[in-house]
Amino acid sequence: MYGNTLARIDSSRWHRLGRVVLGIAFMPCMACMLPVTSVTAAGSFPPSETIFPSTTRAWLSISNPKGLQESFDRTDYGQLLKDQNMKAFVESFRAQMRTSGKQRLGKLGLTLEDLEKIPGGELAVAAIEPEPGTLATVLLVDTTGHEPETRALLETVTKRLLEQKATKAAADRTAPSITVFVLPQDATTQAAQPRRVVFAVVGSVLVVGDHPATVAQIVSTLPQGRKDSLATLPAFAAVKLRCENQLPAHASPVRWFVDPLAYAKVYQAANPPREKRKGPDYVAIIARQGFDAVLGAGGVVLFDDGVHQARHHTLVYAPPLPGREPFASDRFDLAARILEFPNAKSITPLAWVPRGVSSWVAMQWDIQAAFASAESLVDDIVGEKGVFDDVIASLKEDPDGPQIDVEKDLVACLGKQVTLISDFTTPIGTDSERLVIAIETTDPERVAATVAKSMSTDPDMQKIDIAGHVVWELIDRTMAIPTLEVETPGGAVAHADGESDTHVRRNKRRDRDEKLLPHSAVTVANGHLLIASHRDFLERVLAPSGSDESLASAADSTRVAAELQRFFPSTSALRSFARAEESVRPAYEMLKQGAMPKSKSVVGQLLNGILGDGKEGSVRSQKIDGSTLPEFDLIRRYFGTFGLGMESVSEGWYMAGIALSRSQQEPEIARQTPSPVGR
Repeated sequence: MYGNTLARIDSSRWHRLGRVVLGIAFMPCMACMLPVTSVTAAGSFPPSETIFPSTTRAWLSISNPKGLQESFDRTDYGQLLKDQNMKAFVESFRAQMRTSGKQRLGKLGLTLEDLEKIPGGELAVAAIEPEPGTLATVLLVDTTGHEPETRALLETVTKRLLEQKATKAAADRTAPSITVFVLPQDATTQAAQPRRVVFAVVGSVLVVGDHPATVAQIVSTLPQGRKDSLATLPAFAAVKLRCENQLPAHASPVRWFVDPLAYAKVYQAANPPREKRKGPDYVAIIARQGFDAVLGAGGVVLFDDGVHQARHHTLVYAPPLPGREPFASDRFDLAARILEFPNAKSITPLAWVPRGVSSWVAMQWDIQAAFASAESLVDDIVGEKGVFDDVIASLKEDPDGPQIDVEKDLVACLGKQVTLISDFTTPIGTDSERLVIAIETTDPERVAATVAKSMSTDPDMQKIDIAGHVVWELIDRTMAIPTLEVETPGGAVAHADGESDTHVRRNKRRDRDEKLLPHSAVTVANGHLLIASHRDFLERVLAPSGSDESLASAADSTRVAAELQRFFPSTSALRSFARAEESVRPAYEMLKQGAMPKSKSVVGQLLNGILGDGKEGSVRSQKIDGSTLPEFDLIRRYFGTFGLGMESVSEGWYMAGIALSRSQQEPEIARQTPSPVGR
């Protein structure tokens, strides 16, 4: 039978790369949480983007730490942290962060508490590639007005390093202001060189890093900046132009930039795995398949702009290749052509989206173009040319298979809008979260016939009726997703380095406790192919309802849509809406119960993959102790609504996201979620 044919993934490599991406994503959040109380003064150095070199792969800057902290404190999020009900957890979390900070910032001899005391102006951090395969970290701080605290900090750092048996290197005559400590070689790592901590104080500037030559170079460019700086990169300039123009004059934002593929490559080279892993190298595959067309991503994050609790502006910089036209289907090469997100004049919740859901996302995507561009990617992942075509042919011609023409009978009948809606059931447990994926169809009858033909050959699916619609439901836990989803071309063949026996792999999947969609149900209704994580949520979607019961008519949804319209007045390729209270609560309760690693939600399993140890079948330990969190009802008033929009632009994709306070949303909507599925 045609079970889950998705190619086997080297999970250890994915979770390692995931940590990098997750770290970059949360850097602005971490920075804005620092309780900085310093006074912003005239800069002691030019903007950090003019000091860091063009080989900077990731960068984050807070130009006005005090202003950022004050704006954050005015938001509901700032008030939440000051709520007496949260006191025990905040203190516990800070203690946990101190431990975590020592593990990370400790590599530079610092802690989070240290960074609370010294900024008087810009605080910036960068990941730099001084030579191929080498990753250097540099922290740059304007300490104006805090020079005594800075001197005291360096004495403390020196003491810490000496306690770790570090030795002070001989002074370098060419860089007399640089102090270098060399720590003992760590036998548990694969590092070729011993770890170094380098710092320098030049007037009211503190520079800390782990690469002596890079720190010396930064110090030498402090007075006037450099000609080959980060600011000179076209990607950085495009991000700055597109995003910083959106800022009000009084804003105190967090600014960030990353060259994603270059960062992934150097991180991979600088942090080799302790054990050789089998399977494909996904970073190399992404580069080979044309995704190196994405040259950068960055933007700004700010709090309390007078209307929004928070908002961000982001640009993914991916201009067309030389000689290609913007928005043309061939502007990228190979599999990167799947990144085709056409703009639409209007994207709103469809009438069948229930009013009370936690979140809704709708995206324009050229599925036909994606399918046509998938061949080289699938073959590259599998490690054998022709696999994609072989799988497509077997689905059509194998007498024991469904005998469907995937391209003609399915892909060609799909439209360009994909919708995701989510919710949860109570009481909240590991299997409470619900998801429905809806793909627009241009020929619903043909798609329904294809679904029926495919599902009827699968003994793990049963045919049921819901509100007059034919639904195919997974009746056991053999597969992660329904057969129709499983038949993604190319997934049937393992990589050359992996197992080759499909039945062995399927039996292993059968034995796993956690599945992506263990209670799946699929149908064609309302002009869409609907794939649901659970039957009960699909029943809500399919239940007849009036227009006043649709999300499109909810006051909080229309309020967010109106705000997003200010940033996307003409067209967009994506719109989303989320009720923070409902979106946060499942994870909150799982965290409080200490059960987050056991969550069976898609997000929970993604986090497990990113934060886990990469070993199949293992359950990660929860990183944050949430036992001191208060009952959710005591703090729910701090959670409002979120919205996100995206527009395809000539140089890539522009995004803007907003958060509104609870006072700006409609009265609480009574939940309509049934009890969890028992199976």
